[in-house]
Amino acid sequence: MSAGKRTSKIRDGIDRDRLYPLTDAVRMVKERAVAKFDETIEVALNLGVDPRHADQMVRGVANLPNGSGRSARVAVFARGDKAEEAKKAGADIVGAEDLVDSVQKGEINFDRCIATPDLMPLVGRLGKILGPRGLMPNPKVGTVTNDVTQAVRDAKGGAVEFRVEKAGIIHAGVGKASFTAEALTENIRAFTDAVSKAKPSGAKGTYLKRVALTSTQGAGVRIDPASLSAS
Repeated sequence: MSAGKRTSKIRDGIDRDRLYPLTDAVRMVKERAVAKFDETIEVALNLGVDPRHADQMVRGVANLPNGSGRSARVAVFARGDKAEEAKKAGADIVGAEDLVDSVQKGEINFDRCIATPDLMPLVGRLGKILGPRGLMPNPKVGTVTNDVTQAVRDAKGGAVEFRVEKAGIIHAGVGKASFTAEALTENIRAFTDAVSKAKPSGAKGTYLKRVALTSTQGAGVRIDPASLSAS
């Protein structure tokens, strides 16, 4: 089957102008995730904010009840007892000055980054490296903390950080095509609920404007925002 025919088949049956209930959208996206690998299911939210203004920035973390389906590599900046605690919790990389040196050399072998508060002056030197990658530890999303055990467990589990992009869009992986429809639905609702709770003070008018669901190589399905509520 040619690429064009495959794309047409995947899109067949999807009305681009229609808003589908969440449960229908999940089913349609799962049915069309036919790649030879376990595709990531991604949700994209178009928000009524202008992140160029500080009071309209949207950032936070969502804990997915059924996990994200991927194993995150976690780095922790800590010393002494906290370093040992991080290792016991399952952190992949733990260090202080040595870890700073590695990052400065371009060795970024992790997906999530946590730091204890006392090491933030040290980690602050890495802002220009970690910031653009969305890896800079931040107390607002629980990645600057003395409770490194919980932070590592969250990062290894279903914690997904989000941050609005310039165009007012947030997107994130919320599971895998192999997940059950119920698990994906729960994850999507948890994610969109976290984004809704992170609504900034400067947001005016409709906050959650458009929502779409897709898989890595699948077609996008627009979701009716009203169906995102568990009730």
